[in-house]
Amino acid sequence: MKTAAILLATLSLGFCAAGAAAAADHLSDVDYLKANRCRGLAEGLGAGDTAGLDGLIKTEGRSRLEPVYVRGQQELARGKRDATSQDARDRLSAELNGPCMTYLNGGHDAAAKVSNPSVH
Repeated sequence: MKTAAILLATLSLGFCAAGAAAAADHLSDVDYLKANRCRGLAEGLGAGDTAGLDGLIKTEGRSRLEPVYVRGQQELARGKRDATSQDARDRLSAELNGPCMTYLNGGHDAAAKVSNPSVH
């Protein structure tokens, strides 16, 4: 009986660890919203290749609750709208070339931050 209990406990811990690793590969809701804003900025500012970002948003959007998905669409629209402001163009270009670079490559850096918060 003890052997069965130990085996069951070991298997349970293994499944929990596998689930945590799978969850770490996904963006948080906040990062998903930031990625959508970056997509809007990229489109509005005429940035080059956004295929990695498009794929990231599409993949991550599938697992979002409806309110988060809708907010993501709003952030994308806000990014496009903000990019039309000539006064903020320098600041928005810096945002696109700075924090948004995490998402432009498909979000691999952002997923690493989720799984290992000490990564900067």
